[in-house]
Amino acid sequence: MVHQQRKDPLEGATVDGRYVVQSRLARGGMSTVYLATDRRLDRRVALKVLYPHLADQPGFIDRFEQEAKSAARLSHPHVVGVLDQGVDEINGQAVAYLVMEFVQGRTLRDLLREHGRLTPRHALVLLDAVVEGLAAAHDAGLVHRDVKPENVLLSDTGQVKIADFGLARAVSATTGTATLVGTVAYLSPELVLGKPAEAQSDIYSTGIMLFELLTGKQPFTGETPIQVAIQHAQSDVPAPSVLLPGLPEDIDELVQWCTSRDPEDRPVNGAALLGELRHISAVLTDEELDFAPADAPGPRPVQNTLTSAVVPRISVDEPDDDGYRTEALPRTGFADDARVEAPAPGGATEAFPRTMQDDNSTSVIGRDHNATRVIGTMPAAPPSFGRPHGTPAAAASSQAVSSPTDTTRIGRPGSHESASWTDGDVGWYDGHTEQDAPEAGRDNTGRDGGERPGGARTAGSTARPLSKRQQSRQAQRPQKSLHGRAARRWVRVLVALLIMLAALVAIASWFFGAGPAGVVSLPDVADVPLEQARAALDEQGLASLTTEEVFNEQVLAGLVIATDPVASSEVRRFEPVELIVSKGPELFDVPDLLGRTAVEAAVELGSAGLALGGVEEEYNEEVTAGDVFRQTPEKGAERRRDSTVDVVVSLGPAPIAVPDVAGLTEQEAVSALEQAGLEAVVVEVKEYSRTVPAGSVISQAPTAVEVQRGTPVTLTLSRGPRSVKVPNVFSLPEDRAVAALEAAGFVVQVDYTFGSAVLGLVARQSPTGDQPEGTTVRITVT
Repeated sequence: MVHQQRKDPLEGATVDGRYVVQSRLARGGMSTVYLATDRRLDRRVALKVLYPHLADQPGFIDRFEQEAKSAARLSHPHVVGVLDQGVDEINGQAVAYLVMEFVQGRTLRDLLREHGRLTPRHALVLLDAVVEGLAAAHDAGLVHRDVKPENVLLSDTGQVKIADFGLARAVSATTGTATLVGTVAYLSPELVLGKPAEAQSDIYSTGIMLFELLTGKQPFTGETPIQVAIQHAQSDVPAPSVLLPGLPEDIDELVQWCTSRDPEDRPVNGAALLGELRHISAVLTDEELDFAPADAPGPRPVQNTLTSAVVPRISVDEPDDDGYRTEALPRTGFADDARVEAPAPGGATEAFPRTMQDDNSTSVIGRDHNATRVIGTMPAAPPSFGRPHGTPAAAASSQAVSSPTDTTRIGRPGSHESASWTDGDVGWYDGHTEQDAPEAGRDNTGRDGGERPGGARTAGSTARPLSKRQQSRQAQRPQKSLHGRAARRWVRVLVALLIMLAALVAIASWFFGAGPAGVVSLPDVADVPLEQARAALDEQGLASLTTEEVFNEQVLAGLVIATDPVASSEVRRFEPVELIVSKGPELFDVPDLLGRTAVEAAVELGSAGLALGGVEEEYNEEVTAGDVFRQTPEKGAERRRDSTVDVVVSLGPAPIAVPDVAGLTEQEAVSALEQAGLEAVVVEVKEYSRTVPAGSVISQAPTAVEVQRGTPVTLTLSRGPRSVKVPNVFSLPEDRAVAALEAAGFVVQVDYTFGSAVLGLVARQSPTGDQPEGTTVRITVT
């Protein structure tokens, strides 16, 4: 059986007495687009007619007119111009229409279907025109809200234009806040979450469109629109190079900048995006712009960003924050943490300290006291040792080094060692000035006085010559007695010092061996109960123990997770050791999701440390369509982090099959519809019917379909048959009489006088006069 395609009722109609509809071009989610002719200006235009249910919404016409006026004020080469707007009535149905310039060509979607994906050069050129049009709209205060390839028109002359400004905004104002108006694949996260649209919303959709132009695929897909919307709200758009390795990094950054989930992290408007877009087009090479692999390989592995880190250089002679100058030291073969010798400001040599001990690193070996030292030129006058007690001797001798080739100072590092010269000799006093030296003023023979044998006075000595009286007293003292007392005194002091030194060595050995400063290897107590772990550490002599309890998904509550420092580390017994103990897995309360949309439920679960699981849809007579009416597990249950919660979303009341009430009386038809949960609407104008009695239903609309509860069903009642005057067919031939009666709407019954026609003329007819249409008229033929 051949079915003839139903003709569009608007084809051939004239809208508002001016626009003659020629043919239907396309149908979308909100409107149908026709090719029409403007009779007044004799030009072709695109006539966009919104679906009737939108025009019936309260306040829609005013809102639609306001948005159309705003869009009409926008004049730009890359924006489809709005020429007219209005509402007309055709065949008793309100028709809200928008007249736009007709662009002969195709859409960007058609181009994608033909090529699959575009090269970066081609994609950036097309996007440049789109963004330029958006920039002009944003400057005028307009937000598109529905940027997608279907709304980008490519003319046969090479022009790129974006269409449908203001239409999504006008429609959304009539559908309520719970409805998302736009294409779900390109919706920005803020629109999914019910927030108002801004210029950044168009930027997000443009970024999704660029992703699709480059890869031939949309970043988010799902079995239901809810699943796609949730991904926009919860997931980041991947870089295009994940699907198409080899794309320039600048393009990846551009897509991810435009598609950031936070509007504040995107370009502020189309003008900002346009500048960056043109900059990228200018800096990319021809090879990068024409990148087009033969096939799309799988996703590339995640790159380790640490391998490409750039270490900034510190320029030489550049002052630091503290006012000092940073100098770059040449590498000389030392390890990075070894001590390096560098020139000091005074010309001497200083050793920079090591920052970390490394057994394998190169280091500067400490000075050997037995090594040969180069001593600088002797001073013209011997240095004086008559300084106050306690003054470091090294300070007085710091200028003794004068040779530029010296590698050590005179005096051992870290001590108060000083030099004295006696007639050209060099001697050392460890940490003492001359006043501190025992038996000051005594020469090397044991005799008092400040002169050496031969009459030479000790250079630099401050001892005064003895008076005659002092010399006489000293001469009376026995020489042996003086030497014996001094020897015994020094022996006792030496023994005491040796005993003290031995005691210190013993104490140090114990302290750094078996004592608190002894080094032990920290035992591994992971997965061990806390008390057993404490006992194991006590056996090692570790007394400074602390604990910290943390949640852990793998380790049972009460068991040790790890130690700080880690196991097998060498620590001293007095150092603190922290035991990290598990509190078990952290549990989160399941929030109440009833009455929320699936997107709102996903956001709330994410805030509670959980995740949205399966989303099912069922009919529900009491819950509004789109809202959650059942969840598993229920509110208040405790679950681990990232556990999933399944929800069931209402589809609204279940659809009802419209009963067939044709032929029933008005009362019977109304009762049948109300019992089915539908609303009966009886048309006041009745129609004639030869077959349906007066007062019964001739027709209904809709019929034989499933509709939502409460849907109105229109009933048309019968007025019964029409009253028609019976034509006079007396003496007419039989065939002409039958034709005349049937044409008048009667049923003809033929009787013959002689059993068959002889003359063939009508001799009698019954009834006559005015009769109901469809009445049987009998004729007698002779």
